[in-house]
Amino acid sequence: MKDSKKITTFDQLIEVEHGKIGSESRNMYEEKSQMFIISEMLKEARKEAKITQEELAEKTGTKKSYISRIENGRGNIQLSTLIRIFEIGLNKRIGFTFL
Repeated sequence: MKDSKKITTFDQLIEVEHGKIGSESRNMYEEKSQMFIISEMLKEARKEAKITQEELAEKTGTKKSYISRIENGRGNIQLSTLIRIFEIGLNKRIGFTFL
């Protein structure tokens, strides 16, 4: 890492490692970060509900393999499917914040 002594905030570290906001590298990092967060939230909510991936898939009209891919951060998920999984499958409300 170059000039690590000058880095004093997490935002500065991310910029050094992944580029400025809007760059292709930074956009890819942000996308992967958000997918990781969604995958962890899904796993936690499913475990809290004490249901299996298969049961969640049945409740939401998807496949177990699809739930697994999302939980492992490898799936590309549509917003409508995400809402259905959380709200119908897990009885959780979804909210969004745009910065």
